[in-house]
Amino acid sequence: MGTIAFIGLGIMGSPMAVHLLNAGHEVTGYNRTPDRAQPLIAAGGRAAGSIADAVCDAEVVCVMVPDSPDVHAVLAGEGGVFDSAKPGTLVIDFSSIRPDVTVELAEQARQRGFRLLDAPVSGGEAGARNAALSIMVGGTAEDFAAARPVFDAVGKTVVHVGPSGCGQTVKAANQLIVAANIQALSEAVVFLEAFGVDTEVALEVLGGGLAGSKVLDQKRGNMLSRRFEPGFRIDLHHKDLGIVTAAAREAGVVVPLGSLVAQLMASARAVGDGGLDHSALLRGVERLSGRGTPA
Repeated sequence: MGTIAFIGLGIMGSPMAVHLLNAGHEVTGYNRTPDRAQPLIAAGGRAAGSIADAVCDAEVVCVMVPDSPDVHAVLAGEGGVFDSAKPGTLVIDFSSIRPDVTVELAEQARQRGFRLLDAPVSGGEAGARNAALSIMVGGTAEDFAAARPVFDAVGKTVVHVGPSGCGQTVKAANQLIVAANIQALSEAVVFLEAFGVDTEVALEVLGGGLAGSKVLDQKRGNMLSRRFEPGFRIDLHHKDLGIVTAAAREAGVVVPLGSLVAQLMASARAVGDGGLDHSALLRGVERLSGRGTPA
């Protein structure tokens, strides 16, 4: 088993790092907020005081941070991975960022003697905690094969989808589909409640038919209870839909539904719901319908 540095120990990264440790790897974690390393330390891992300290002896470096500038800083910034890791190190970026940034960083990695895979994940906090993430991987087939033990420790569905940037492109499509599903489910819940239907029973039968989805299975509890503790924050989904709409424009592709949901996500964020789970799009439907608690 390998020596792994894990950069970014947030909602997703922390359980992923612990799974890698439990799989037999030696794991050193780094997070800008040191307290986030406590679950890894409790499981037997080590916390580093800097990126350089974390990666200097690592065979594999995993990154899970929020956005494109964060990944760029971690990898290419002063004292970052490219400055501090050993040549030949395999770098796996689990973050969800712009495909063009990934392609640029992969080229920088190659020039400096590193191997970079873009490997964004889907499944949210529950998927991370249960090692059941879906992982879409861009990069070379050889690097994908080398990284397979890492992916198998944290994910359930792992697919090599093409060269560098393809993982991020597939993840953008994933976020478009998920956002549209959450918005449709939110509208259905408010619609059902307006007619006094037993919504829990209604969602049970809908889930058994063509309207069924993983979104319905995983998010209906949040909507029925109006509890929106973040498994995946609106702030992050807002960022991802920005990636979708920008990339679609560059490709000359029309995404009318995606553009509308992006605006609804932006509205939720603007009224203060950015820190809530993305299932809190329900609150936006309630506001537009004159129902529920105002923002």
